Amino acid sequence: MSENSAIEWTDTTWNPVTGCTKISAGCDNCYAERFSERFRGVKGHPFRTGFDLTLRPERLAQPLDWKRPRMIFVNSMSDLFHKDIPPDYVSAVFDTMEKADWHVYQVLTKRSSLMQKFVNARYRNGVAPAHIWLGVSVENAQAASRVAHLQKARASVRFLSIEPLIAPVGDLNLDGIDWVIVGGESGWGARPMKEEWALDIRDQCIDAGVAFFFKQWGGRSPKAAGRELDGREWNEFPSSRDTPSPVQIQAIA
Repeated sequence: MSENSAIEWTDTTWNPVTGCTKISAGCDNCYAERFSERFRGVKGHPFRTGFDLTLRPERLAQPLDWKRPRMIFVNSMSDLFHKDIPPDYVSAVFDTMEKADWHVYQVLTKRSSLMQKFVNARYRNGVAPAHIWLGVSVENAQAASRVAHLQKARASVRFLSIEPLIAPVGDLNLDGIDWVIVGGESGWGARPMKEEWALDIRDQCIDAGVAFFFKQWGGRSPKAAGRELDGREWNEFPSSRDTPSPVQIQAIA
């Protein structure tokens, strides 16, 4: 958990689960795996098990203790819809999000079909609360099929994280999508992102009236090439966000 996240589009990270396994090309240079494996075997360290999938039940209630409203990226070091996470545990995470409803939660997954199935079962008589945002990662055209699962999920707010953008994504169906984040890969072995790929997505968002956030160009370090695209920063958030977080206030300013 990070009280003050360096991720530009959130305030805080909350990790009731850590660790994951790779399922697509976007996972190849996973930053979370790289970080976690540095501490494998270090006695007493939170990541002494490296990037092995690990439930953290002692963290389940953390958002209830945070009295200041904030935007929370859920499971920045894992994927809440990994097939090996028990459904009851996923339900416990959602229980906390529903109780601590003064926050906004950003739930991002590559396991889009499992997310759709869980969310539609939990909210079969309605939709997920507006303070729980549901998103999928899309790194190339092959991964764009995840968007359809998200569109079929009973969500109030839907977003795409197109990061790392490692190839063109093609024409996106943005019906029902509220927010799109784009970013290049960073760290050792980072695959370069071409400007035309990012501009194409930006233009599609403008045409569809979807909020667009350009996170980074990437490279050897996340901040190496800055955050400007086409001569400016793009810091838009979904219009359905009722109470701006510190991140959004800065973006507006």
